[in-house]
Amino acid sequence: MLTIHVAEASPETAVLVDGAQLAAVGPYEELASATQARVRRWPGILTPGLLNPYGPELLEQTYHPDPREADELGTAPITGERARAIFHADPARLGASARRGVQRLLAHGTVAIAGELRARAVVDAVRRAGLAVGRRPASLPGPPSLSPRPLVLLPPLAPGGPARFAVFDVPDREALVRLGPSTCVATVLAGRLVHRRR
Repeated sequence: MLTIHVAEASPETAVLVDGAQLAAVGPYEELASATQARVRRWPGILTPGLLNPYGPELLEQTYHPDPREADELGTAPITGERARAIFHADPARLGASARRGVQRLLAHGTVAIAGELRARAVVDAVRRAGLAVGRRPASLPGPPSLSPRPLVLLPPLAPGGPARFAVFDVPDREALVRLGPSTCVATVLAGRLVHRRR
């Protein structure tokens, strides 16, 4: 089914999604008049999505607690010796933690990660989600974070390219840089809506 995604603050960069590909990119009015498609309207701006350069640090060296562990471990990601101790005590927790970590990345508009992943369970979690894996930038933006600064936006969306993008509830890119990716309202990978803020 054809779907047009349009964000109210960037109607000039609407996308027409056909399966896992972008069939067209352009002004909403042009796309809507050229085809019959369902329309998903979002607040804010539609962007190519973000690259988080800290794949191994966030998915192999950080423990993302299960909500059922909140009383014991809290809800914030756990790093350092404490994370190593959790994985050492029960290596099977790495896969479940990675899946929760991937969901946190998606909730921050991340559509690609960088860094060499070594753990099979983590590679599987990334592959199942549909996250792209790219090269790390020459210089890394500060400490590992779900919201690294500066943000690394992917190249512009283009017809025939993968239907991979994110929508942020901000008025423009300057506000996205200022407010950060926690403003993400939707993330799409391979044409699938994989995150939607409730």
